[in-house]
Amino acid sequence: MYRLKKPIHDITQFTAILRSLEYDNPLGCVRYAVRRRGYPPVRRVREMYTAKFEYRNERGKRIGTTIEMYDSAEGYETGIAAVISNMANSASHRGKPRHLPEKDLFSVMLQCHDPHGELYYLSIARDRITLSSYTDNTIKKRIEEWADTVPALQ
Repeated sequence: MYRLKKPIHDITQFTAILRSLEYDNPLGCVRYAVRRRGYPPVRRVREMYTAKFEYRNERGKRIGTTIEMYDSAEGYETGIAAVISNMANSASHRGKPRHLPEKDLFSVMLQCHDPHGELYYLSIARDRITLSSYTDNTIKKRIEEWADTVPALQ
């Protein structure tokens, strides 16, 4: 596990890191096939985005909290807007919702196919990177070298 010195700043940085891994493929992963079905070199196999909110009354006192979970970055972004604009929800809580982006959590598990045939998983969360299901230590070294080149992971 590679624990980050500071969490990834926001969803924009997080999705940029993922897109770079998928489209620029800095880890050198390769396409593969199983039973005549082709797979990309890097693919998302699990995503979880958690948005945290608090409700405050007219005096500014915190009167409630909530957590919303989404399975995509798009759902996360539209879900935040939906929670903030939901008048019935605000009335039920008797307070105004406030999104707490610094407390949000993001996590994506990627499946990668190494050129030497090994299939491994790379989990990227807001505060850590975890490598699993690998045997070749050059994979770990390649991921560490890549992480050292990404400013948002420093």
